Amino acid sequence: MRIRFDHPWRALALVALAGSAVALLALRGGRRGPDGELGSGAPWSSYGGDPGGSRYSPLGQITRSNIGRLEVAWTYRTGDASHDDHSEGPKSGCGRCHTGESKFEATPIIAEDRLYLSTPLNRVIALDPASGKELWRYDPKLKLDLERNEGFVSRGVAYWAAIGNQQSCHSRIFFGTVDARLLALDAATGKPCDEFGEHGTVRLDVGVGRVQEGQYGVTSPPAVVGDVVVVGSSIGDNRRVDMEHGTVRGFDARSGRELWSFDPIPRSPADPEYQHWSKAAAATTGAGNAWAPISADTSLGLVFVPTGSAAPDFFAGLRPGDNRYTNSVVALEAKTGKVRWSFQVVHHDLWDFDVGSQPSLITVPRGGREVPAVAVATKMGHIFILDRVTGAPLFPVEERPVPASDVPGEQASPTQPFPVLPKPLFPAPLERSDVWGVTPGEKKVCLAEFDRLRSGPLFTPPSLQGTVMYPGYAGGTTWGGMSWSPQQHLLVTNLIRIPLWVKLEQRAPGDSSGNQIGTPFRMSRGMLASPKGLPCNRPPWGSLVAIDLATGEQRWQVPLGRIPEFKWFPWAGRWGSPNMGGSMVVAGGLVFIGAAMDNYLRAYDLETGSELWKGRLPAGGQATPMSFAANGRQYVVIAAGGHGDLGTTFGDYVVAFRLKN
Repeated sequence: MRIRFDHPWRALALVALAGSAVALLALRGGRRGPDGELGSGAPWSSYGGDPGGSRYSPLGQITRSNIGRLEVAWTYRTGDASHDDHSEGPKSGCGRCHTGESKFEATPIIAEDRLYLSTPLNRVIALDPASGKELWRYDPKLKLDLERNEGFVSRGVAYWAAIGNQQSCHSRIFFGTVDARLLALDAATGKPCDEFGEHGTVRLDVGVGRVQEGQYGVTSPPAVVGDVVVVGSSIGDNRRVDMEHGTVRGFDARSGRELWSFDPIPRSPADPEYQHWSKAAAATTGAGNAWAPISADTSLGLVFVPTGSAAPDFFAGLRPGDNRYTNSVVALEAKTGKVRWSFQVVHHDLWDFDVGSQPSLITVPRGGREVPAVAVATKMGHIFILDRVTGAPLFPVEERPVPASDVPGEQASPTQPFPVLPKPLFPAPLERSDVWGVTPGEKKVCLAEFDRLRSGPLFTPPSLQGTVMYPGYAGGTTWGGMSWSPQQHLLVTNLIRIPLWVKLEQRAPGDSSGNQIGTPFRMSRGMLASPKGLPCNRPPWGSLVAIDLATGEQRWQVPLGRIPEFKWFPWAGRWGSPNMGGSMVVAGGLVFIGAAMDNYLRAYDLETGSELWKGRLPAGGQATPMSFAANGRQYVVIAAGGHGDLGTTFGDYVVAFRLKN
């Protein structure tokens, strides 16, 4: 999702460690050894490190003891944001990309001794991993004047290799575009695979309802299970009730033939979750789409789909009921699309509380064995730990009463699910005593803003008066997701902690303008901020947190990053920074993360949360780092191109670090 505010940095948007013992043992083989040991295990061949999104590297050469020797190994520029000459690339970049439309959120993958990555303009590039030299590039030639609520973004690509006698395009790079195409490229050459769809392309904007140009596309990489490629969609929020359908589809990896489709809004009375919708809403409501990365357990043959809210986000009076399958994690059979189980994190969403991050496939220690699990992080600061096979919670979850709506025609759910463990990561609600300002004058303004709005505990509904949202739709864990250490059983996530507000406005009779078309109300929203642009809640505004999965308890929590324009405050290091991107755990006992607004890649001690190192980046590092080994050396790589929603330094860089000789 995407939100614009009047201050540049306020624009906050918004394993398969598989169940197989072989995969788990491979990861365990990456224990940290003496200085110089690389460890063992599979390379970073999927967006989240592995198909289950663990964001764990078993490489152990870079450790707590030698992290101070980390330096830049190479830097590559994609050409998306540059007006410099670029061999075989664009002579000039995207002019619209300089206006806040661009978000370089990509995480490279490595396969066949090549790094593969995508740019915000969906250009796919292969690099030599040891030198950063460009090997090939493919440009799908987007319309650069495409009007997109969600901006230009591509988080990455997926890799597939044929088993058997595949004559051409034996291994492929799959990726989706913001203009609704699914493409297959030859991994060796970057040329389209002609036998896939029509000359390497399958159109995705068919069979999903009425499509508005630029508002339906793909921003996250597909998931691949066997010979099936599974893809979701990114849909521009809040335009109308009958938006595009959030259909998830499976395609044959060889031919591009559609094998199945799953709509998170059940359209048929035969579906068991149809009972949680009215007949009219099930027929007309749009969205519920899976825009965040999808996870896969290749041994179980399942994909785990994170779904968003039904349309529109902040008024749901026309879609009574829990609205099941939306705001959920849904386990689907990869071959058929059949629902195996689902778990809803928010009933009848009124807050834009999408499941906006990749479900993490982990294991939980229970009774001397490792239980395969799915960890689901949310914008509310809730983390749900579910059995991977059944979807049943492995730690207790309670249905607790929440406030009612006072908006005419709205019927908020009387209860919402709360995890008992891990405990919610936000100190909600935001009380008047928590309102903060860096000076007495700043605090006075913040108090006045707070007092004019309705406030209350988490899940206080939107209102005509205006409602404080804390956590809010751009808070908690976002698309960067979580990382996991299989040895320490620690789950690590970064959080955004800022107060937002949303206000509904009665629509005049016959008015069909603005947003939320088809409902009686339009909406406005923003951040509860002081005149200096600082959030009106007590910091930290960005944190890094570790959860012990053996107990469900928090191990540590530390502020993450700084806000550059306020770094001169002597205590600004304790404030943290709003952040976008994710973390990575390596076997050397470190957590790597960029994400913050101050253009650094940082390394933290996995056991304690202590910051051990930071390396300056040439632009905002709003992406998730990855790691690989080449020529006997471990590398850490991050995309550094800035982010239009955070207003960080813009660029087109990919930066690799390694230890000094």
